[in-house]
Amino acid sequence: MSVVILLAGVGPDRFPVVVSPLAELAASLHVLTGHLHHPEHASWAAEVCRAAPPAFRAGLLRFAPLWTALRWRAFYPGLGTAYPRLGTTAPAAPLARLPLHRFAELTAFTCASGYHGFDFGRVLHDPAQAGALRQAASRLPEPHLGLAEDLLRDPEALRADVLDFLDLCHRVYFGDLWTETEPLLTRAAHRVRQRLADEGPTAALIGLSPSTARTATPSTGPARVVFDKVHHAVISPSRTPVLLIPTRYGAPHLLVKNEPGLPPVVHFPVEAPEVGVTLARSRLLALTDPRRVRLCRLIARQAMTTADLADRLSMTRPQVSRHLRVLRDLGLVRVERHGRYVLYGLDLTAVERIGRDVATALQY
Repeated sequence: MSVVILLAGVGPDRFPVVVSPLAELAASLHVLTGHLHHPEHASWAAEVCRAAPPAFRAGLLRFAPLWTALRWRAFYPGLGTAYPRLGTTAPAAPLARLPLHRFAELTAFTCASGYHGFDFGRVLHDPAQAGALRQAASRLPEPHLGLAEDLLRDPEALRADVLDFLDLCHRVYFGDLWTETEPLLTRAAHRVRQRLADEGPTAALIGLSPSTARTATPSTGPARVVFDKVHHAVISPSRTPVLLIPTRYGAPHLLVKNEPGLPPVVHFPVEAPEVGVTLARSRLLALTDPRRVRLCRLIARQAMTTADLADRLSMTRPQVSRHLRVLRDLGLVRVERHGRYVLYGLDLTAVERIGRDVATALQY
């Protein structure tokens, strides 16, 4: 599946680039909840949780659905209220001004881990919507159902608890983290704005995810950029702007938010992974061919010529050349030249990365 952004007649002004402290707070909470998926931040996450008070650890568990599989849309700009910089006022102040029915709708989407196929606009007043929420949340691991029940029982109390927890996050760790991270995100945002202005939306969007984004120009219809994601959506910036938000702690994930009635959001890592799911899958498939595996075992020991490989594998030189071309195109084989001889060796570093690249690509 994929997320398609239609680009016909669309200029750079339809892609505002925003640095958002609340979006980065959500990304960091995601890491703290599942730091095994983010080994580059694992030691930081372990230290924060170790030093944090019990109330923080309890909130991290209770409110986890807000930043795990389906990121809570209230963390992102575009709700009709300005988001202040953390440290200048209470970090959750904009959320306190969010109408209760909207808070309930967005929270219900996260408790159900989806918004397609659900209508939660009147979840606090419509028994059918409340029942649909309970049923969807009950199919998911805790604390999804517990959070849904808290919402239906007393939404005002739940909102107050969420706001208190986000303020606690600022005191426990995020104030210092934001001071360190904001300059990095500001520089990344500037680079994207510059690329939008100089090269246009297509190049800028591809640059957000060079390994999982591609352009498509069908025989009929507008040009588009396609992101390889696990859900399907078609976004038209000509109708509503698409917010581009850089993240450090959100890596390797690239999130596309497209909730009904709100501006779409692309939350992109400042350092995009080099390997996407398509390349990772192709590398795995390349090593399922037994002849190719035998070839790799030979050139893992020492670089060899096509003629040597053909003799040892009882294959023709064109056959060997075709296998080497596949492996070379996938970045698994290095080429060395010694005089008039061309030698092929296995890039062991690239092979060792396959497992990590697959894990990264599946998350991205």
